[in-house]
Amino acid sequence: MEMESSDKTCMPALSPVEGIEALESAQDHSPSSMAGDSPDERSAGEGAGLADALSEQELKGIIEALLFVSREPLLLDKVTTVLAGPPKVAVYNAVKALQHDYDQECRGLQIVELAGGYVMITRPDCAPWITMLNKVKASAKVSRSALETLAIIAYKQPTMRAEIEQIRGVETSSVLRTLLDQKLIRIVGRKDIPGRPILYGTSKTFLQKFGLRDLRDLPPLRDFAALGQGENPELFEEESDGHHQTGAEPVVQEPAREYPEPVAT
Repeated sequence: MEMESSDKTCMPALSPVEGIEALESAQDHSPSSMAGDSPDERSAGEGAGLADALSEQELKGIIEALLFVSREPLLLDKVTTVLAGPPKVAVYNAVKALQHDYDQECRGLQIVELAGGYVMITRPDCAPWITMLNKVKASAKVSRSALETLAIIAYKQPTMRAEIEQIRGVETSSVLRTLLDQKLIRIVGRKDIPGRPILYGTSKTFLQKFGLRDLRDLPPLRDFAALGQGENPELFEEESDGHHQTGAEPVVQEPAREYPEPVAT
């Protein structure tokens, strides 16, 4: 007990800074730091241990995931390096077993050897269905400006671009072209006045998209007028039959055909 007391008495007192430096020095000379392994190296070593313990089924699952995410043919050497455990022959056998599984189960995908590596691709007999999928366009959303224009056409049809622009107060040729592309409106004829401007009306696609049997299912304009005419009072003028107005000017009907580009009135 006396020697222990003597030893403590002989130790010099350390300042806080010196104490921290002493702790850091001790960490630098610890067994783990002496080994010289970085965190990445330790993680790789742990991964190698996990890979060594993988069953063939687990190995096939990992290779399947690597093939799925790879953007280029996956080389066996690269897979072996990633796994950092199983030998190259084990990786090769797992790839071949995976190929066999895909062939036997008649899946839509297959694993083929290409450019020295392996890729996951679709089967040739699925090509017609993939082509059909590419041709089916997603339902396009209708913008607010397109909805405004569509509402004017629905209630004022047949109507020409000048009338739509008078109500909206903005140029509408691009919006009309978009609605024509989406087949929500159609060209119903030309107005029999100088310049013969194009007249627009709604289409069957419009009725289908909005769940209407016919234009008589549109809410009466007087219901909206009761809420206030807002910024477009022209929309509520000359209401006929509670739904849409019939133009006083004569209309020249044209046969159904591919629509031209909207022209200036």
